[in-house]
Amino acid sequence: MTTSPNPARAGLANGDTVLGFGVRLTRTIEVVNLVAACGYDWLFIDLEHGPASVETAADLCTAALAAGIAPLARMPEADYSTAARMLDAGAWGILMPHIERAADASEMVKRLKFPPLGDRSVSYSMPQLGFKSMNQAEAVQRFNDEMLLVAMIESAEAVTNANEIAAVSGIDALFVGTNDLAMDLGIPGDVGHPKITAAYEKVIAACQRHHKWPAMGGVYGEEALRRYIGMGMKLVLGGTDMALLLDSATQRAKLIRKLASSGQSDPGKIAKEKSKQPKQVMHNKK
Repeated sequence: MTTSPNPARAGLANGDTVLGFGVRLTRTIEVVNLVAACGYDWLFIDLEHGPASVETAADLCTAALAAGIAPLARMPEADYSTAARMLDAGAWGILMPHIERAADASEMVKRLKFPPLGDRSVSYSMPQLGFKSMNQAEAVQRFNDEMLLVAMIESAEAVTNANEIAAVSGIDALFVGTNDLAMDLGIPGDVGHPKITAAYEKVIAACQRHHKWPAMGGVYGEEALRRYIGMGMKLVLGGTDMALLLDSATQRAKLIRKLASSGQSDPGKIAKEKSKQPKQVMHNKK
């Protein structure tokens, strides 16, 4: 069997847990090779909450394809025009926020799949397929088969309708946006709450019933990660550049200030301590 050119889809098809890294702050493509070196499988390019332009996002897609990781882009709600441009520019998939009902999922498929599955306009040679020369019918079928359309589940209504959303042909994964879901449920920030666990159970069951992949983001504590991955989450966002930089930089600053406050860096104190040490007496040997 030919391996999928979409690394994220290939990993999911193999039964792997596929790990993503979110890009919100970073503007340069160096981040892509860094992410690949750290062992991530896909790039989460955030165009909903991040300030990046489509041009910058397209550069990140090109770099990700070259690095062997899958670029996936999150859109502003129902922004299918930008989503189509990102797919033309190299994205291997789209995460669409606030998919509440089966009709929303059907609209996503209609707008982003090529005919006969949807009505997306046919583009030029596709970077995701290596710009390979192939007849148009073959190219669009291959792309339809390989792309990932991810419906984001971010409200109580969406969880209630998870089975109907998962049943929509052309949707590949249901992604629980845990922080928005917690806010909607009236438990902001409490990603380990029993209500969240119950929502995960329902979404995972819907995915299993309809042979879709369950996905998650917004959970970064070890206990909750262990719980939800253990329940069957497969497409996992491991964090964003902003959150990981903030956490790592904060810990480093605390460490350095702790060392500084201990007095070990005070030259006067070090000299005083040395003066208290007994001097070594040298004896001449004959």
